Amino acid sequence: MTAESAGTPGPGLAPARIRTHVLVPMAFADGFETTARVYTFDGLADGREHLALGLGTCAAPPDPAGRRAGPTPTRLHSECLTGDVFGSRRCDCGAQLRESLERLDTSGGFLLYLRQEGRGIGLYPKLDAYVLQDHGLDTYEANVALGYGEDERDYTVAAQMLGALGISRVALHSNNPDKAEQLRRLGVTVADRVPTGVHLSDSNAHYLATKVQRGAHTLDLSADGP
Repeated sequence: MTAESAGTPGPGLAPARIRTHVLVPMAFADGFETTARVYTFDGLADGREHLALGLGTCAAPPDPAGRRAGPTPTRLHSECLTGDVFGSRRCDCGAQLRESLERLDTSGGFLLYLRQEGRGIGLYPKLDAYVLQDHGLDTYEANVALGYGEDERDYTVAAQMLGALGISRVALHSNNPDKAEQLRRLGVTVADRVPTGVHLSDSNAHYLATKVQRGAHTLDLSADGP
């Protein structure tokens, strides 16, 4: 865990509000089952359909009395259709999603499912980037070669969603320091940064190594671990 980093409210951050919430039973092929409270929102900065999943004790109805005591275990998970749905082994996204759901179900917490495929460039461009990676570019170089930034994700909507949920302090489940830094700038206190598992395979070894070298992700690739 990292030391606490406190933020002040980011300038011009408009409030969002909960649009609806509903319980959704979930079952996975490996036998894990749970029920999440799924939230939708109005007023998000980019107008996309992002979701928050309340798990474990956080699957209870929202407390109208005020803000939650923190820090709240929280995972920001960027959508990855190929990994999350189809089980692609070119990345570790599907494995991280599955791990996070169970860990947050145990501890109580929220998973924010953010619609920013391919580090924010979209699904088709991500697959175009895969073609370039097959010709020798790494995952960051491929995005740049297509005219995008290395990582175009913006976590403004995540801060808005947390605000709507009454959360101002989080224990952030992430190996990516940029997520913590963006949340801090947006006024969310990152009380802890909790490492997630290392889901290393022959198919994603170069991808993970590039995240460490180019993106400063805190991954120990010496061995696969929890």
